[in-house]
Formats: sequence, structure tokens, C-alpha cells
Amino acid sequence: MRLRIVPISFAEGNAFVAQHHRHHKPAAGCKFAVGAAAGDRIVGVALVGRPVARALDDGLTLEVNRLCTDGHRNACSMLYAAAWRAARALGYRRLITYTLNTEGGASLRAAGWRVVAETAGGSWNCPSRPRVDTHPLQGKLRWEAA
Repeated sequence: MRLRIVPISFAEGNAFVAQHHRHHKPAAGCKFAVGAAAGDRIVGVALVGRPVARALDDGLTLEVNRLCTDGHRNACSMLYAAAWRAARALGYRRLITYTLNTEGGASLRAAGWRVVAETAGGSWNCPSRPRVDTHPLQGKLRWEAA
């Protein structure tokens, strides 16, 4: 069945993430969300919001905070491309996302994104602001569409 991009609410996107994402919980918020549908069935979502890293939050940059599919072929690259088109239409100049350094990134490359940085990973936990880490702490690659 042919894929198409559809509007989706933040709540619907987060429900999909809660059910399908392999290592992240639902997002805390977003600027916009897009879905990929095969017929009447949602097969993937992208939740786009402000960059998590404060240094990258310049007012012209957004981050794909969650992208999740049920494994439907080409849904990831279609969602990454749609998220970039929507961000550009809203006046943003850059869209970023992160993958684990063990992930290949084929969907991002197919959508025209490129690796711009490698992070060391690690925990946000510190004595002044204790946190419980529920996500992978390994290094990550930062990708950009610009």
C-alpha cells in the first residue's frame, strides 16, 4: 500500500511512540508532528520540537525529538523529508536529529541529511539535579538537514 504524509496530533504521536519506540519514552512536547499512513493505518510518526541541547536552541533550529515507525518500508526517510519541508515552511533554517552511533542512518541519508557531529554520550544525571537514565548512554551522531 502506498505511503502518504498525514497530520497527526502530539497526543496521537506520543501514543504511537509509547507503543513502538525501542528505547525512548514519549516526548515532553513538540512544535509539530507528522505521521505516515498506509491506507487508514498510521505506520510512523515524527515529533519535532526545540533542540534538547541549549547551545543549539538559537530560534532557527528544530530537532526531530522522536521518529518511530512500525517497520514499514521507507516510512522513516519519508518522515525525515516531510519534517524538513515543514520546518523550512515555518521559517526554520536547520533541522537536527540524533542516532545511536551503532545505527546505520540509511533513512537519513536517503532523505538528504548528513552527519555534522559525534557526541560522546553519557548521562544528564548530576548531584545538583539527579535524574534516572532510561535511555541509551552511548555516543550519538548528530545529523542535519540545512
